[in-house]
Amino acid sequence: MDLENNLFMIPGPVKIHPRVLRVMSKPAMGHRTPEYRAMIKEMTENLQYLFQSKNEVTLISGSGTAGVDCIITNLIDKNDKGVVVHNGKFGERVFEMVQFYGKGSNVKGEYGKAPDLDALAALVEKEKPKILGVCHNETSTGFTNDAEKIAKIAHDNDALFVLDGITAIGGIDVPCDKWGVDAAIFGSQKCVAAPAGLAGVMVSPEAKKVLHDNKSMYLHLRKHLDKWMKESDTPYTSAIPLFLAMSEALKMLKEETLPARIKRCARLGDACRAAATAAGLELFSAKGFQSNTVTAIKYPAGVADDKFRNILKDKHNVMVAGGQSEMKGKIFRIGHMGICSMTDMCGTWGAIEATFKELGYKYEYGKATQAVVSYM
Repeated sequence: MDLENNLFMIPGPVKIHPRVLRVMSKPAMGHRTPEYRAMIKEMTENLQYLFQSKNEVTLISGSGTAGVDCIITNLIDKNDKGVVVHNGKFGERVFEMVQFYGKGSNVKGEYGKAPDLDALAALVEKEKPKILGVCHNETSTGFTNDAEKIAKIAHDNDALFVLDGITAIGGIDVPCDKWGVDAAIFGSQKCVAAPAGLAGVMVSPEAKKVLHDNKSMYLHLRKHLDKWMKESDTPYTSAIPLFLAMSEALKMLKEETLPARIKRCARLGDACRAAATAAGLELFSAKGFQSNTVTAIKYPAGVADDKFRNILKDKHNVMVAGGQSEMKGKIFRIGHMGICSMTDMCGTWGAIEATFKELGYKYEYGKATQAVVSYM
């Protein structure tokens, strides 16, 4: 596979625009300088635009998981209760963190299907947890949970609502203030199309009031928020090249506009689903909940995951993702977030069709690619 020229269609990290790559090649920049603080101040406005929120924001040098860990460890301790609703690998990870730091309960849904929100409401009413959390967009299954309804369950029971928006924010409409999200996280390498290694965090005033001050030194969230919002600074040395890249990626998102990016991801999702259907393939997740940033597709009988993805990668220079956890070998996943284009999607399905033909899966070749073209 040509690592410098390919169709990189996994659900993150995603393709990075040359504009974003170039800023990382600049000479070293002091992170305690007026110029750097001016960049952080500009990023503050752009992060609030991205979160659709007036609340406090910050960037954490670490992956999206570090951002979730930062939120959970600063909000709960061993005596605090947390409830998590989940139906995939990454929602399970949120639940594991709640269990690790506090007292966790959960409502687990079947992979690819909606969790029982009536059961969730009953559990939250019974447990009266400090936080209610959910992975909004489950990339392991291509499923988007109804975060707005889950937020209401939290509010009705005086719980703080924590949203893992790692692969949703910037690609799916997530109006944090409108929904009353108390803490939200996104990953730099997903919908924003920046390099991996940063987590964006938003915290409401209600959540900030109850943050613990003795749970972590480096991931001391109040310290990060105060430094960022009051001084346009970070408490410790930031990942400077990644901050420069994030700043440029946020500028590009704002130039496109958030509504336009969300609309583009939705159209890409529609095109990808239409192509899969035209090829006689079955989508994994339930209709009405299918993600607009990643599509999960079941393999047809006789097509092996390793052969399929290896031919795509080695012969056609296209990379898609396989299944994770219990879905390994059963599905493949196509990412369509960030700066992904319809041309990328068309090329991907052309390569998929050629691969299916080589592997002997029979249908009317060309129909899938034609389905994508109809959306261009």
